[in-house]
Amino acid sequence: MERCVTLRSVLPAAALAAAMLHAVSAGAQQPTTAGPDSALAETLSAACRQDGSAFAALLTADNAAAFRALPEPQRQALMKRLVQLEDAGRPLLSTGANGHQGVRCATPGMSIELRFGEVHLRENLAFIPMEIPLPGESPRSVTFGLVREGGSWKLLTVGLLLLDIPSLAKQWEQGDLEAREDKVIASLRQLASALETYRRSFGKLPDSLAPLGPAPPGGISPDAAGLVDSDLASGGKEGYAFRYTVVPAAGSLPEAEANKAAGFALAATPTEYGKSGRRSFLLDSAGMLRGADKQGAVATSTDPKLGPS
Repeated sequence: MERCVTLRSVLPAAALAAAMLHAVSAGAQQPTTAGPDSALAETLSAACRQDGSAFAALLTADNAAAFRALPEPQRQALMKRLVQLEDAGRPLLSTGANGHQGVRCATPGMSIELRFGEVHLRENLAFIPMEIPLPGESPRSVTFGLVREGGSWKLLTVGLLLLDIPSLAKQWEQGDLEAREDKVIASLRQLASALETYRRSFGKLPDSLAPLGPAPPGGISPDAAGLVDSDLASGGKEGYAFRYTVVPAAGSLPEAEANKAAGFALAATPTEYGKSGRRSFLLDSAGMLRGADKQGAVATSTDPKLGPS
């Protein structure tokens, strides 16, 4: 699932100013051979091509290392955001009517002109306003900040936001975990529905999840009911392990009534705690969902309720 990238704000103006002052005092760096506008043009050209290797080389050292460690979809999402285009394109350097440099990014579906304004130099920093004309909309304006690092200009800020890819990576990781947990909850409810369908069809609950799996061409049977996919039937999906338990009906009942009155519990635990998920879940046959961060252990009936049954 592709996400809309947002660049994390480091504390309002005071913290950003402190970061800027640190960049100014950072150094005794060698003079750069290319100007900041050329460096920005290279950065946006790499983003236009969705060339992660070239883009990383134009970031500060910490951001470059964090960018290279991101999964490929997240690297692409960040570059797409900078040029406001979904598809990779072909960049062309241009010169606007004001005589300033710019980049035109052309894709099969559309193209966009990234027009630079006058470069403002402040010691070790450079600020370059950029205008993005959009069809049917007012132009968007943003100012890029660059810092000299190791003798080259590197992207530092976008608008008033400090580009902080290590923090972005943590936010994305948390977002991925939450999205996976949502899918796991949906899978638990799908299994619960399949179990009730199986009971109505065959008069009792299955002994395991396996009989819920895909049916052969010959048709469904108690051993292959065709109610869930093979992953759920095998007890593992989305980085979680699923456990199924039949809860016998209380008291002495005839077999048919006992089968109808029996309950069940479905548990889901992350197969790799902290990476595939954090919370463990438990769903009972009454539809009550419980869950908590159990450090990878199985959820129980004493864990907090999650939402309505």
